[in-house]
Amino acid sequence: MRTSNTYGRTFVTDYDSTLEPVQEKFTGSSLCRKKQNNCHKNEKLTVMQVRKRQLEREINLPKEIQLKSMSPRTKQKIKDKLIAFSRQCTNLTFVTLTFANNVDDLTAVKILRKFIDNTKKRTVNFQYLWVAERQTKNQTFKNNIHFHLVTNKSWDINKYWVYWLELQKKNGVKPTNPDYKPSSAFNVMKIKQNDLRKLQNYLTKYISKNNDTFLCQVWNCSKMVSALYTHYSGGEVFLDNAYKLDGENIKEYYTDYGTLHFIPLNQKSIRLYNRLDAKNKELSSSIS
Repeated sequence: MRTSNTYGRTFVTDYDSTLEPVQEKFTGSSLCRKKQNNCHKNEKLTVMQVRKRQLEREINLPKEIQLKSMSPRTKQKIKDKLIAFSRQCTNLTFVTLTFANNVDDLTAVKILRKFIDNTKKRTVNFQYLWVAERQTKNQTFKNNIHFHLVTNKSWDINKYWVYWLELQKKNGVKPTNPDYKPSSAFNVMKIKQNDLRKLQNYLTKYISKNNDTFLCQVWNCSKMVSALYTHYSGGEVFLDNAYKLDGENIKEYYTDYGTLHFIPLNQKSIRLYNRLDAKNKELSSSIS
């Protein structure tokens, strides 16, 4: 059989090992996508195909504004990236950025990008992943957009809190009261690498239940986080080891294409993914 393994999930398909041995393959990285794009660039196009692409570029029709949200596939991708990210950093920080007044989505994400760009300039090897969310409990600015970031940075809270509020003012988001400086505008929570429970609580709270819609990008991450591998394919050894470790708690779901095994993540089972961690460690040392 052939297995596709990622943190907490293994998908098994039947495979005739007598034909050829199962090759170990790492996927889920943006580097894989770039290779695919390069293949398309090198393909030979017919005259009609070339002309069609030229016309598509020349016609500049306005596009209808579409609301964006996180699909189940996107949510799972973000979860996988976050776990892979956490395996490469000793300590992570969860940062929540809120606004001092009502703000439209496009202005908000513009301010966020400026904040990230400025932080990059002042921080060596700054890595991050962010997601957008609507405020529902704040009755004053109900449904206002705000952002949650996972970063590898240790923050000077007072310094960046003031900078975040000043950046809002410079971009037209001014508090109704000039002296109003909400302490919740810049909130930081630390999380250690081995605290898988806290990490999974974060994933459940801010990603799994996030069904909000936006007029802007709903998530993004740094180059290194995007490049991290989240899946690897192999033979039956991985699943055999998983069942020896905690077979009673593994749940199985059968599909038309194969069997999906959900493996509880804890301090013991996370070691099953050492191959992914080692591959990403090698990668992260070459990308910043």
